[in-house]
Amino acid sequence: MAAGGGGTTTIEDTPTWVVAVVFSVMFVIALFLKGILRRIGKYLNRKNQRSLFEALEKIEDEFMFLGFINLLLWVFQGRILRICISNHLSGSWLPCKKENASSSTSHFYTFNSIHISGTARGLLAQGSASTDYCAQKGKVSLLSTAALHHIRLLIFSFAVVHMVSCVLTFLCGIAKARQWEHWESSILSKKYNVERVVKVKVQKSQEQGFISVRLLGIDKSSASISWLESFFKQFYGSITKSDYIKLRHGFIKAHSLRDNFNFQMYNIRAFKTEFSEVVGTRWYYWLLLVILLPLNVSGRHAYFWISSVSLILLLTMGAKLEHVIYQLGPELEPQPSDSYFWFNRPRILLSVIHFVLFLSSFQLAFIFWIWVQYGFHSCIMGQVGYMISSVILGAFVQFFCGYNTLPLYSILTNMGSQFRKPLFNDRISDAVSRWVSRTKQKVASKTSEEKNVTLTKEAASKIPQGKKAKQTKQARSSCWDQCFKNRPRG
Repeated sequence: MAAGGGGTTTIEDTPTWVVAVVFSVMFVIALFLKGILRRIGKYLNRKNQRSLFEALEKIEDEFMFLGFINLLLWVFQGRILRICISNHLSGSWLPCKKENASSSTSHFYTFNSIHISGTARGLLAQGSASTDYCAQKGKVSLLSTAALHHIRLLIFSFAVVHMVSCVLTFLCGIAKARQWEHWESSILSKKYNVERVVKVKVQKSQEQGFISVRLLGIDKSSASISWLESFFKQFYGSITKSDYIKLRHGFIKAHSLRDNFNFQMYNIRAFKTEFSEVVGTRWYYWLLLVILLPLNVSGRHAYFWISSVSLILLLTMGAKLEHVIYQLGPELEPQPSDSYFWFNRPRILLSVIHFVLFLSSFQLAFIFWIWVQYGFHSCIMGQVGYMISSVILGAFVQFFCGYNTLPLYSILTNMGSQFRKPLFNDRISDAVSRWVSRTKQKVASKTSEEKNVTLTKEAASKIPQGKKAKQTKQARSSCWDQCFKNRPRG
């Protein structure tokens, strides 16, 4: 070990038992976490929760992807540190002003001196060689060793925050779907007359429309009024009892189901399916994130505006979903159609919701990482008002999306034109899928046999008549020779 505790220590000067202890502790922690994920996966398979199992696999893939990025940063650390840039480039697009750079750096070391002072000195010592290498050329290093270490911590923070946000989104959505259980129970117990409830809804809607037009001069059929009403409806009553009854009755009639079909349990299965779609990331999400990262320049409050854009997108999606309910009208049997959605594609809304959750998770992870690494009063945080507003908006987006927008999407996409897989449970869906695959194989084999027979007949028809008779005679003579020449004598 280094004398006096001021230098660095290599593996050559480290006791072997220290290496063994550190490796054993990390191995036990990793094995423990892997065992927990495996037990959760077995439990979900045992309970036939395929959608949740797929969501768990996506979370594991995301951890592996982010861990691979961390590994690449560690392996190529030496080469990254030896990339030199000019002083002019290193002083542009800074998250803090130059006059605050020295104070921010000193604040970082003061904030972390109790916990990681030795680690910070070790990281600076490791990067001294690359700094000297670039200083000889009159340039500076692209990244310091401490900056690379902080980037790895940012990636780890995003993985943890994104996993927690996914779990909270699922719990909020299930809590919302459970609220519809007493409506379903009352319908199944024949306490509510569906036609009477919807007729009252139609009559009330007509009366309100007559009063609005005759007395107030407001035509609720206009696009602006309907969109305005849909925007505010998502805050106080996204799905009312009459809306639920109407959607349930229209869905049952459209799919020719029995009246005792449990629409609420179907919606829970549909929500789990949609949840498995919004878990994980897409490559183009990372591309957009790379474009947004340079915007975090001093004085621009980029992450406040990012959280504001996420909120606007989420509320727009919620207003569109509420407008679908408005377009269905108060009729008892609304006709399912994809024309209610933008470009006849309901999946566009789900993609936007997925991106909003991803962006909000990264924004919260970034703020949490800055708070842990640099402290609450860091210049990267910016003004306190903007930072607190960003946290509040990000948390609201996560909660509102899980509790309102995603369950609303899962129940309204039942009004689409396409048949949805969650209509049956996983066992029936597996049986139907196997039956479809076997049927396709049989049809394909039968089609290939018919095609071979057709080709054979066509080839035979193209042979001239004299040549065909000659071939037939040769085949008979060869068969005669083989049968009688190989006959045992005596």
